[in-house]
Formats: sequence, C-alpha cells, structure tokens
Amino acid sequence: QVALVESGGGLVQAGGSLRLSCAASGRTFSTYAMGWFRQAPGKEREFVSAITWSNGMRYYADSVRGRFTISRDNAKITVYLQMNSLKPEDTAVYYCAVRERCCGVRSDDYDYWGQGTQVTVSS
Repeated sequence: QVALVESGGGLVQAGGSLRLSCAASGRTFSTYAMGWFRQAPGKEREFVSAITWSNGMRYYADSVRGRFTISRDNAKITVYLQMNSLKPEDTAVYYCAVRERCCGVRSDDYDYWGQGTQVTVSS
C-alpha cells in the first residue's frame, strides 16, 4: 500500500500562484510515476500532470501546459505542482496519485490516491 498526503491548496485570485505538495509513504519502491488529477463540481476527474519517478519525464494536459510545472524530490518521496497564472477554470479538488506500471493518463491507470486538496481561483 502507498499513502499519499496532499497539501498547499487554497484560495487565490486569478493570475496568482499556488504550489501543491504530495508526500508518499509505504510501498513507494514500486512507484512508476506520480501524477495530479483534478475534479471540478459536476465534471469528471481529469488528468493534469505526471512525472515518472526513475527519469523525471513530465507530462501535462494541454489546458495547463506552460502554466503548471511538476517536479519531484526523490529523497523526500514528494511530488510538487507549481501552478502559475491561475484561472477561474482551474478551480477544482486536486488529487495526487501513484501509478505502479506504465503508461496512461486515465484515472483508472493509477493505483493509489490522496484525499484531495481544494484549489479555488476567484475572478
């Protein structure tokens, strides 16, 4: 089992920035990638970004590319999501997730999930 704890959400004005963190513990040796998803009210959960643990390959949804940056700290087994130029449409609950096998960006491809952290962007 892998446990994930997210932090860093909050309320920010449009154009502002937030940094999300996700710390993993437990059976982390089998992690292939860590990712971020988000779910807005009334919408399906969608892929935001992911990073492979061994070589740091990064993946982004088109809606956030150029504004969000994912990074990792191998020693702390933590992944970060730096979110800049935030827009009201970025408002959602953001979830951290771990995938033990390659590949894919569907939520079904991920094995473990955090509890989520709320990000609210006001206009």
